[in-house]
Amino acid sequence: MRTWSWRLARIAGIDVYVHATFVMVIAWIALVYWNQNGTVAAVIDGVGYILTLFACVVLHEFGHALTAARYGIRTRDITLLPIGGVARLERMPEVPVQELWVALAGPAVNVVIALLLFVWLQVSGNWESADGVGVATGGFVERIMIANVYLVGFNLLPAFPMDGGRALRALLATRMEYTRATSRAALVGQGMAIVFAFIGLQGNPVLIFIALFVWIGAGQEASMTQMKSALAGIPLRGAMLTHFRTLAPSNTLQDAVDLLLTGSQQDFPVVANGRVEGMLTRSGLVKALTRSGRGAMVADSMTRECPTADASEMLETVLARVQGQDCHTVPVLENHVLVGLVTMDNIGEFLMIHAAERKG
Repeated sequence: MRTWSWRLARIAGIDVYVHATFVMVIAWIALVYWNQNGTVAAVIDGVGYILTLFACVVLHEFGHALTAARYGIRTRDITLLPIGGVARLERMPEVPVQELWVALAGPAVNVVIALLLFVWLQVSGNWESADGVGVATGGFVERIMIANVYLVGFNLLPAFPMDGGRALRALLATRMEYTRATSRAALVGQGMAIVFAFIGLQGNPVLIFIALFVWIGAGQEASMTQMKSALAGIPLRGAMLTHFRTLAPSNTLQDAVDLLLTGSQQDFPVVANGRVEGMLTRSGLVKALTRSGRGAMVADSMTRECPTADASEMLETVLARVQGQDCHTVPVLENHVLVGLVTMDNIGEFLMIHAAERKG
């Protein structure tokens, strides 16, 4: 998610990023306002509108993040995209009621914003007819209020990855097993995607885009939940790679290139005095070669932010930890000593073998 993203700020311990494609939204809004009004003042008003709207989106995501924090769940970061915002939680709450509150917290923020703006319009007497409100027409406050109402309605659609899909899953999970509840909620979401696509084919391409977004999101959520269910109760010790190569901080990038080209391992733990100091990933190696050449030291190119895991931890826990991280290889420790590695490919192969054995 951080690829092509710039950090805007750090609020309440959470980094807020904006994706490069967000610039397209600003450019589109500026063009709409220019075509309708033909003045620089109108363009400034339009850009101010979209920035204010996305400030409301950031508050929406902080609603999720701060509610999750009440249940001991950390938020890695928040990223602004053209389609809205994404708060990357370390994991979703395992208790259905907690997931319900986390899912509804975001739309609740937009409800509060819309109500406050409604009260302001009533008190100030600046209310205009809602019939004349559009993307580039109508009062500024009025447009922001109505946009927040739309945000609530859109996010409460019962389809992944929207908040309504997670709320539906949480409600179903109070009556059935979690994986089954996810499958049911995903089916509802994909059914809505088909309806959106059909309506979109009548002349609304935006609905086709939303349909594709919902279809893919629902499928990914169902697949990930099934994977977590299959990994439940399996310790890392039973699935980790035990044959691997390591590097020392004093090694050069030439040494790393030799290991990369002579084996199938892509990421290398950097070990000093028996302790893992960091990880040299394949992408990190390529960037370092471009920047510094093969004579540079591994210590200057490794990342220290890669997560580690204990051999007694469960696979499903580590899977949730590594998702969305730049490092796709997790060093496995036992008594602070490196004893193995776990990669996403490794987990996929383990699941394949596990499923074959269950069928047998």
